[in-house]
Amino acid sequence: MTESEAAPPSPCPASVGGRTCFWPTVFGVGLFLLLQFISSLFRLASRSDGMENKFSALARGKYLQFLVGQNLMMLLAYGILGLAAVMLVLPMVTTWTRRAKSDKRRWILLRAFFLTVVIHGYFLLRLAKSRPYFLSEAKLGDWYYRFLEWPPASWQPTVNMLLFTAVPIVVLLWVVAWYFRALPTKARWISGVFCLGSVAAASLSLVPPLGSAALKQASPRADKPWNVIIVASDSLRGDRLGCAGYKAARSDGPASAGVSPTIDALASRSTRFERCYTPIASTFESSVSFMGSQFPHTHGICQMYPDQAAVAAMESKLVPMASVMNEAGYDTAAIGDWCAGYYKVVPLGFKEIDVSSFDNFKIYMSQAVVMAHFVVPLYFDNALGYRMFPEIKSFASFVTPEVVTRRVEERLEKQSASGMPFFWHVFYSCNHLPYGSAQPYNRMFADPAYKGPTENQVQFDVDRFIGGEDLEPIWRAMPASEVTQIRALYDGCTRQFDDCVARILKSLDRNGLADHTIVVITADHGDDMFDPGVTLGHGLSLNGSGQANHIPMIVYIPGQAPQVIAEPIRSIDLMPTLADLLKVGKPKVWEGKSVAPWIQRTAPPETIPSFSETSFPFIQFKVPGIERPKLPPMDELTAIDEAFNYQFVLKDQYLAPVIAAKQRCVTTMRWKLVCTPTAQGGRHFALYRLSGDASGAQDRAAERPEIVAPMKAALERWMDHHEQSTLGEIFPGGEPS
Repeated sequence: MTESEAAPPSPCPASVGGRTCFWPTVFGVGLFLLLQFISSLFRLASRSDGMENKFSALARGKYLQFLVGQNLMMLLAYGILGLAAVMLVLPMVTTWTRRAKSDKRRWILLRAFFLTVVIHGYFLLRLAKSRPYFLSEAKLGDWYYRFLEWPPASWQPTVNMLLFTAVPIVVLLWVVAWYFRALPTKARWISGVFCLGSVAAASLSLVPPLGSAALKQASPRADKPWNVIIVASDSLRGDRLGCAGYKAARSDGPASAGVSPTIDALASRSTRFERCYTPIASTFESSVSFMGSQFPHTHGICQMYPDQAAVAAMESKLVPMASVMNEAGYDTAAIGDWCAGYYKVVPLGFKEIDVSSFDNFKIYMSQAVVMAHFVVPLYFDNALGYRMFPEIKSFASFVTPEVVTRRVEERLEKQSASGMPFFWHVFYSCNHLPYGSAQPYNRMFADPAYKGPTENQVQFDVDRFIGGEDLEPIWRAMPASEVTQIRALYDGCTRQFDDCVARILKSLDRNGLADHTIVVITADHGDDMFDPGVTLGHGLSLNGSGQANHIPMIVYIPGQAPQVIAEPIRSIDLMPTLADLLKVGKPKVWEGKSVAPWIQRTAPPETIPSFSETSFPFIQFKVPGIERPKLPPMDELTAIDEAFNYQFVLKDQYLAPVIAAKQRCVTTMRWKLVCTPTAQGGRHFALYRLSGDASGAQDRAAERPEIVAPMKAALERWMDHHEQSTLGEIFPGGEPS
């Protein structure tokens, strides 16, 4: 007779043959988490050692104590996970041990370890389905995706429902039942009453307040102020929407609806401006110009790393639209993900800021630690995790388009009950490089046969980018198959943004707000994607036809007849336009022009010349025939200002050279003239035609001097004296064809 057979049965539910399973389970789970912690530290150290820019060296040196503290904070997450894992694994280990021949502690420990590995693998698989962007960051294996794609497409919804909904519910119910059976009779009754009470309370919380349904269904009064919601995606090009005539290379299956079915339908009921240009194709600067209706040289934010003095000077000059709407009694809010992080530096008048943090060195270091400890994004990307670790709520990797959309939906529901008019800016990162959208978007428009380095997103080496390596020849030499894949990834990003817009529009309708809300679909800038004369990126070049400065501008006003306006406008014209539509005063410092009369058909459209400039010189793209001024790489141009919330700032000695080296341009209906400063102190001018199959591929300055001369004079007036010119002033006899 063995020791386990001789021992009397234990009343402890976690005991088998007199041996308790609890402590071996604790040690088994603890061993797994210890290995995870050690591997995370190794991953963080390896990633840091492999980076060669000065900021990684700074993190390992001056901020080492901060990094150590951040890693110690992660122990709290491991402790919580350990407790939850023990509670989940203990019933399984006990049941398994009772059916096994051996109940030795080492076997119980190994069973607990094995079951923890299986559960962890399940959550990794679930992550691959729900949040694949985390996996690409962690460089995990592709088997997750292959497993998820193994069932036929028609079976996948059912398989996913069973695997990710039914299985966890069944397992949790079994675990709860196991613990419930282990309780004494009296405790069972108490627990049962508590559970029923919790269910009843949860059910009551789902019942809308008295009168809320009537409020949502109520028709808007004629004197009720308009609401405004501006929905934008970073890097969304104006010519890459279905309503602009764009058709993706692939049009089968889910791709058959095109890249933007919801936006296209909205555009058919709106005023759509075919040509809208931003004065600078960089998020921070263009957004300040957009909300404050001023050119960068006026408000002073001319590159993306301003110091505290520049921000303070800007705030003294700018009167942003949100400030105007605050005075008009509106609720003002900016909601977005990491691309909207500039609102943490410059709130631009918005009362509430709900965006991801960005451009803060400590945030970068914190995020590096959290992403190295992969258990945190895996298990704490939820409401409970945000409460325990509030800092992760603003991390770029956590605030996804899905999170932004959910926040907007929740806010709209509350807003409908308040009855207060609102002015909101909802800003997504969907179309930003490296074009890494979630499934199914990342495969929707791509060639199924493609297998290469850009299968899920553009491969982007941060060290090479900020270290100043010349990426232009690498991008120019990119094979056609890679270019096609990159464009397909971008199309998938647009479709993801379109689905976000669909949910916002449905929420407006569901909450009774749709018929009194002006909806604007736009962007901060576009992207160059191997168009004639350019390669990849934005804010770096004005060569070619200039799609990086071309943004969508769709203005939906309920009850307003739809139209398409071909004449060019600027992003700085939107706020004056909205001010007129909302009947609020326009600040005198605004430089944009209201086109509300065009929308209301009380005045005919006319071409507004657009003046633009490049941004921070991560790369200085070549211009044939000239030598451009030499500038150091990003990690030499910038520093970290601890007194300015650890923001990256441009060093004082480089401000003037960076501004002087900018390209600038003026764009009309048919032509674009680009000025590029030369290393010798001169100015080179290139002329591009904005129509035709080879648009932007050929410099026509030599053959059309009669166009260059007046456009050059207008551009230099803007560059040197900050004076705008009308089309009539540039071409008194009309614009040449």
